[in-house]
Amino acid sequence: RRTAGERGVRTHRGADGALMRHWPDGLLQGCTPRMVAPLARSVLCIVGLLFTFSQPVCEGFNLDLESPTVYSGPTGSYFGYAVDFYLADSASVVIGAPKADTAQVNVKQGGAVFYCPWGLSQSDCHTIQFDPEGNRLLKETSLYGVDFKSHQWFGATVRSHGDTILACAPLYSWRTEKETPHSDATGTCYLSVHNFTKFVEYAPCRTGNEAIGQGYCQGGFSADFTTDGKVVLGGPGSYFWQGQVISAAKEEIIKAYYPGYFMQSVEGQIQTKQVQAQHDDSYQGYSVAVGDFSGDQVEGKTTPMGSYFGYAVATTDINSDGMADLLVGAPMFMVRGSDGRLEEMGRVYVYLQRGPLNLELRLPHLTGTEAFGRFGSTIAPLGDLNQDGFNDVAVSCPFGGEDRQGLVYIYNGYSEGLREKPSQVIAGQWAAGTIPASFGFALRGDKDLDMNGYPDLIVGAFGVNKALLYRSRPIVNTTASLTIYPTMINPEEKNCIVTTFSFAQCHQLGSYFQVEVQLDSHKHKQKGAVKRALFLDSQQPLLQRRMRVRHGERVCNHTKIYLRGEKDFRDKLSSIYVALNFTLDPKAAADSHGLRPILNYQTANVIEQKAQILLDCGEDNICVPDLKLAVHGDRKEVYLGDDNSLTLTFNAKNEGEGGAYEAELYVVLPPEADYSGIARNNESLTQLTCSYETENQTRYLSCDLGNPMKSGTSLWAGLRFTVPRLKDTHKTVQFDLQIRSKNENNSHSEIVPYKLEVVVQADVILQGVSRPDKVFFPPVNWKLTKNHEVEQDVGPAVEHIYELVNNGPSRISHTLLELRCPLSFQGHPLLYPLEFSTEGPINCTSDKNMNHLRLKVSDLQLCADTHLPGSNEAQNQTRRENLLWGEASGLFRHLLYNKAAAVAVHPFKSVLTEGVCSSQRAYKQYVLECLARYSVEKMPYAILPKHAPSGHKKVVTPVVWNKPDIENTVPLWIIILAILAGTLLLALLIYVLYKFDFFKRSVPYGTAMEKAQLKPQAASEA
Repeated sequence: RRTAGERGVRTHRGADGALMRHWPDGLLQGCTPRMVAPLARSVLCIVGLLFTFSQPVCEGFNLDLESPTVYSGPTGSYFGYAVDFYLADSASVVIGAPKADTAQVNVKQGGAVFYCPWGLSQSDCHTIQFDPEGNRLLKETSLYGVDFKSHQWFGATVRSHGDTILACAPLYSWRTEKETPHSDATGTCYLSVHNFTKFVEYAPCRTGNEAIGQGYCQGGFSADFTTDGKVVLGGPGSYFWQGQVISAAKEEIIKAYYPGYFMQSVEGQIQTKQVQAQHDDSYQGYSVAVGDFSGDQVEGKTTPMGSYFGYAVATTDINSDGMADLLVGAPMFMVRGSDGRLEEMGRVYVYLQRGPLNLELRLPHLTGTEAFGRFGSTIAPLGDLNQDGFNDVAVSCPFGGEDRQGLVYIYNGYSEGLREKPSQVIAGQWAAGTIPASFGFALRGDKDLDMNGYPDLIVGAFGVNKALLYRSRPIVNTTASLTIYPTMINPEEKNCIVTTFSFAQCHQLGSYFQVEVQLDSHKHKQKGAVKRALFLDSQQPLLQRRMRVRHGERVCNHTKIYLRGEKDFRDKLSSIYVALNFTLDPKAAADSHGLRPILNYQTANVIEQKAQILLDCGEDNICVPDLKLAVHGDRKEVYLGDDNSLTLTFNAKNEGEGGAYEAELYVVLPPEADYSGIARNNESLTQLTCSYETENQTRYLSCDLGNPMKSGTSLWAGLRFTVPRLKDTHKTVQFDLQIRSKNENNSHSEIVPYKLEVVVQADVILQGVSRPDKVFFPPVNWKLTKNHEVEQDVGPAVEHIYELVNNGPSRISHTLLELRCPLSFQGHPLLYPLEFSTEGPINCTSDKNMNHLRLKVSDLQLCADTHLPGSNEAQNQTRRENLLWGEASGLFRHLLYNKAAAVAVHPFKSVLTEGVCSSQRAYKQYVLECLARYSVEKMPYAILPKHAPSGHKKVVTPVVWNKPDIENTVPLWIIILAILAGTLLLALLIYVLYKFDFFKRSVPYGTAMEKAQLKPQAASEA
């Protein structure tokens, strides 16, 4: 049964009006400019192939991609344009090369068909001599040629059936036998029968009629054989390109053939006739396929227009219901992309035959994924490639893939049609050059070339003059099982666990398997995880073995495993998975055909079983904790510019019925904070073990609370932090704390946030001192003069030194300091202001002129030993007089850094004038008092301080009077009186001494006894 091409879609014609396939630019002779643009666009392909298949698809299934048989033809011949199997006398393939040069006289690029035998050793291809003649004459005596074979594209269509090969030249031109010569592309075909022993021509469109009939038939544009050997030809150019389908039995074609006769009448030939003009440009016969359908004149239509629906058709029983199903390609189908633009992707429609010509369109459609890849250009039934009872299909995307090398997709059938995702993708080996390789433009399957019981596939790549034979590898169907006993492990019982795995396979020769058993397999995916179970024999978590399983045999293996000690691992909740992974041994020898078998991709080659660790959680072995968390801190505020030491004390409780396994305190640190350590200043606090980690730029702290954290547990612990990296863009800093466990139920506590308010605070201190600490007035040797040249002429100098200190932690940027001192007293000048100087970035101004007399001033220096007292003022008991105040003010801007005491020093120097002694209260005690005030007007933060720093300081200087020298002289009468009194007192003293005989001379020896003692001794005594 024929299928009609899409209504209203024009196929490009050559300059002579001949119908041609939509080839890439450069394939056609005489293309019009109207053709070139769409042809050039048709070979564009997106760069980079995006696979969306699962792992088995990427690896492929049973078509052997590693060692295909590659056939090569002459350069530029388009070898591989059409392909088919030929299994009549030996395993071989036939390949069309429609632009090959032959030995035909005066024929250029007439085309050829190559015969290529197959064997494990590569052999060369050779041409089949279908037609050795050149262009034939109308009559032997005539000079006019009756046909034209140059560029006839012989070999563009090649089909085989038993010992017969059909090869067609759709662009073969016929003159007709009329007096007026014509050149009509009627097309012609040749049949090779009985293994190349006889060749016959079959040209049903070659008639004596005008071109309005079958003149542009292009018979053989498509062709096929029915199962009983009838030839089916498509001629899409007949009857104003309505197209037609012609069919005849090959035996009748052979009978009707007579060399030298151009017209032939084949008995039993049937063909479609011309119909109404509304069917012009329908291109019936553009592609044909043969299947067991019932009913006539059934036409299929589809939308949208321009998709080239019907470019390729194929029939096969996909769902194994005994009825042929239909597949239709639309390689220029447009799909709207994510950006809203239409992209040419291609599509294949699948129609399942539910009854006689009851075709049900299956959804979803098979849609290409490669822009301009022309998915659906060729569709080839493959037979049951994977031996699952359903036929499979190959679909080409000849301009897809990286570098437009071409792709072929293998789709497996099942009871409901074709599976949506391909089981295998075959990529071409040659990148696009001047023209694309067009890998997959020709496909042929459903034949077992090497007789291994699996059908093979031929793929043509005419752009590089290649054809490739992919053979199918034998499939091994295997069943495997894995058991574990016991499935509940009691850590207190030192018993081993027994694992058993077994294999059974269906493959006649038997197979070798690589078997791998992985203990705690899910831990294998976790970095640094400890395997909780080991094999008893090897003390390792992995067991690897090589096993041979014969056809129909079941092989079992028993091994023992044990659980590690509880101190060796933490995870007691999750299941211990045991994974069995098996593959065919890649080192196993190939079969007699040179192919290694492959494991069925639908076989589950990974089997997992699990065991549980027995917990103290009741009969169901499920623990349900109830976790509570309370958090306290030693501060509520943090200051910009400070390190802000912080201690968080928390109470963690489990009030549930079961333990919390792998319980941890999880603390998310804000970016401004750092972890310092565990609080150790209180013996009642639990000393935890904590780890400090970073994940996705989030820093967190996790502290072990027990494994398990048993029911009824209540513990206190403390954590120390610093918060040094505060920013004024956030008014709060937040720590998030939570208890987490690995339990399935109630595994977490509520998240407890601990917020700290970000505060701006600066401790500013103003200090002052007087130098000297008191002033003597008038100075020694000081004389009042009218002309003053130096400061000493005015009076004694007084310096007041002020120091502004920022003890932090926050910085200040704009502070106003005002200094007030008495410049006059009761209308008399008191102080003569000389100058002031500063240290630090201070700008000062004054409402009084400094040193307006231009006196010579000694250097004003701040001595290193100047003592600045604290803010406590000494009590001054001296009576203070009411003074009139002048004003000197200073405005400064100063950036003060965190905690480091920033200092601004302001010395003020003045001279005590003679106005003091001219006042009515001279020679009395005075105290010179100056008052300094400061206020911080601005701080460099977006957050305003709660209280702006301000204060004042008084500095006093006592004035001590020196009396004049004249007031120190004693009157003369007092001196005379003092002399007379002294003389009288001296006379009185002498008189008293006289009365007491103080002035009489005393006798040296007063008594007789004393005299006797002083006499010398007698001589006798001597």
